[in-house]
Amino acid sequence: MPAPTPAPPSGALRGGAYAFAAYALWGVLPLYFLQLQPTGPWEVVAWRILLAFGFCLLLLTALRGWRSFLAIVRQPRLMALTALAGALIYVNWQTYLLGTLTGHVVETSLGYFINPIVTVLLGVLVLRERLRVLPWVAIGIAVAAVLVIVIGYGTFPWIALTLALSFGVYGLVKKRIGPSVDAVSGLTLESFWLLPIAGVQLVVIASTTGLTLGTAGPAHTLLLLAAGAVTALPLLLFASAARRAPLTVIGLLQFIAPILQFIIGVAVLGEPMTTERWVGFGLVWVALVLLSADSVLAGWRGRRRRDAPLAPDEPI
Repeated sequence: MPAPTPAPPSGALRGGAYAFAAYALWGVLPLYFLQLQPTGPWEVVAWRILLAFGFCLLLLTALRGWRSFLAIVRQPRLMALTALAGALIYVNWQTYLLGTLTGHVVETSLGYFINPIVTVLLGVLVLRERLRVLPWVAIGIAVAAVLVIVIGYGTFPWIALTLALSFGVYGLVKKRIGPSVDAVSGLTLESFWLLPIAGVQLVVIASTTGLTLGTAGPAHTLLLLAAGAVTALPLLLFASAARRAPLTVIGLLQFIAPILQFIIGVAVLGEPMTTERWVGFGLVWVALVLLSADSVLAGWRGRRRRDAPLAPDEPI
């Protein structure tokens, strides 16, 4: 009788739960941001930056993280990388809000479906990683999907591609930073670099259409003031997950967010899905199945190699 499979360590289970919570929160964010109307996307992002920065300062104090934060500040290389990460996350946030608040939630979900494929492609182009056959097939199918949407639907999916590219490069920068910058310190610095942009946006809005904070009732004001915590919480959960859960688990769970966004866009908000869009999304989903299968197979083969010695002529 075979021995029972050992249960995963409690740390890995906790990490999986953190990852699930982070992606689920990201998945339902459209419903939260839609409750902030009549606040427009430019004002929402400005408040999001300011309030996230304030929330992170409170967390640094509560978690006694000022010593590690100041150690990061004294390293010019890390400061430059956090500035770059801040610029990329600003592009991502602003594009996401523009999409969500202008009736393009389905297209934002497409961006996060494409993101894993963009990440793999960046690994090849920037990190010189070597790919197996299945990831290359997945990349080809994803390119075909974008072409189907552009030609058949008649519009270029700029929201989806901007989200995928900005978050993909953001992940690459965070990989360069590595464990040298913890999650709270990183988000604090990224928000800090964006404070001038947030200030300019609020000044322009105040002098043109007018700010909405405090003008649409107490419930709206409380929801808008919660933007800092809503921004930081899933990022902190994800950082905790990344330290505990296997990458395979995190890679598979990442599809929770775009699936929820897609369901919200189609079933809740009633955004149109033409035949061309269904074909394009279907091709993307096929590509993601291939990419996930390759990741699972690679992890399984890696475990087998660790459990058994390599033959002299066995390929790596």
